[in-house]
Amino acid sequence: MKILFFSAKPYDKQFFNVYNEPYGFEIEYLETHLGPHIVNAVDGQEAVCVFVNDKVNAEIISVLASKGVKIIALRCAGFNNVDLEAARAHGIRVCRVPEYSPEAVAEHTVAMLLTLVRKTHKAYNRVREQNFSLNGLLGFNLHGKTIGVVGTGKIGGAFCRIMKGFGCRVLAYDLFPNTDLQAAGIEYQSLEAVLSTADVVSLHCPLNPATHYLINENTLAMMKPGVTLINTSRGGLINTAHAIDALKSKHLANLAIDVYEQEEKLFFKDLSENIIEDDTIQRLMSFPNVLVTAHQAFFTEEALTEIAQVTLQNVDRLRRGEEPAQGGSLV
Repeated sequence: MKILFFSAKPYDKQFFNVYNEPYGFEIEYLETHLGPHIVNAVDGQEAVCVFVNDKVNAEIISVLASKGVKIIALRCAGFNNVDLEAARAHGIRVCRVPEYSPEAVAEHTVAMLLTLVRKTHKAYNRVREQNFSLNGLLGFNLHGKTIGVVGTGKIGGAFCRIMKGFGCRVLAYDLFPNTDLQAAGIEYQSLEAVLSTADVVSLHCPLNPATHYLINENTLAMMKPGVTLINTSRGGLINTAHAIDALKSKHLANLAIDVYEQEEKLFFKDLSENIIEDDTIQRLMSFPNVLVTAHQAFFTEEALTEIAQVTLQNVDRLRRGEEPAQGGSLV
């Protein structure tokens, strides 16, 4: 069976080549993202493998179906970039990796939080320039602070447990409270109560019509002055223009994002020799209290191993007429 990968990077090739040995799939890797400009590159492959910024809309799916594609395999958990109804209409199976090392993303969230509140990124740059002054590096303790977690799936739950270990009070909002987390001392409250009480708000929910721009001028206004906001989930959860206004007014004291609504034009690329035309991301990066990483939270050996193993297993099961492991099948 032939599989065509889109948005493939060297690390994708490294891990997928290793774990493909038992399956023997014929894999071709393309670095470009899937879109109208490249969809006709599909030639004889029964499966395509896509990532978070590939565009798999109805138009693309129609072309894929006409070329004999039977499987769309997402090597990620999120699937908001895929038109599932179009896939179903064309008889194309869609699978994903429902979870891969939730701790990888949760730990990166903590790393971003600590970097911001202790200003370690600034200290690193200062010391490299032989500046050992502490002026401007004053931080605050996380111990005793109230952490608000929006979304307590695998990643949000892992983050909750880590923050409890820091000695924080952890408040959570989720449509489906987790009884194990409640038993561990996580307090479930309404979204408004969580946002209005927390010193730090961390987003761990999926992107869908109900959560699009969950953080906007109204929900930002609910938050305490001086709040720290972290998003390692999906860029579209935050209305960036409203977040910038909150940063300018100093209502929002710190912002850390590993995802960005327009990230497909930027992330996973080396643009160091380019002029970036996205004024919004440039404005964000101009704030001294904003930390941006380029969709890095998942990027650990453990997570990439899990992604490769589960993705290939999903494709293998579907080609043999079996269902992927629990949660792996979307259509």
